[in-house]
Amino acid sequence: MRLVLATRNPHKLREFALLLDGHALEPLPDAVELPPEDGDTFAANALGKARAAAAATGLPAFADDSGICVPALGGAPGIRSARWAGEDATDADNLEKLLAEAPDGADLEYVCVIAFTDPASGEEATFEGRCTGTLTREPRGEGGFGYDPAFVPDDDHTGRTMAELTAAEKDAISHRGRAARDFAAWLARR
Repeated sequence: MRLVLATRNPHKLREFALLLDGHALEPLPDAVELPPEDGDTFAANALGKARAAAAATGLPAFADDSGICVPALGGAPGIRSARWAGEDATDADNLEKLLAEAPDGADLEYVCVIAFTDPASGEEATFEGRCTGTLTREPRGEGGFGYDPAFVPDDDHTGRTMAELTAAEKDAISHRGRAARDFAAWLARR
């Protein structure tokens, strides 16, 4: 199936191309304006982006909104994960803020919601994936992006961070991998 991915994040495009093998993914055209991520849930933000991409291109589109939630910080950064250290924050800025504010060994949870919209049928669906872990004080690894260098997943018992896992190992347990597998299974039944 031909799908528009409503993002300009090259990391997400690469991950989804692997996770949704067999589907023709198209990046978001430069001319398409996405709405601000001002929803109060991951699902609301993902649906807004998917709807905008589908309306602008006339093609089925999907988007994700994802982030990291730290119970010791009241669930922060949550839906503000990409902008936690400020509107123009880099991944390094956000990671530095997390390491400064979260307690040593804090429990963490990655959350991803994928939203799908088909402009021809009006059909919409959402898929959620989660991955729990703990915070490491010293970032490690060259893979992944965002908070991955400090996220030690509970499902991998080697003590490695998400950034130290291979792409296949990460996809098998990650929040995005879990949501994408549910999405792919749903697309196959559609």
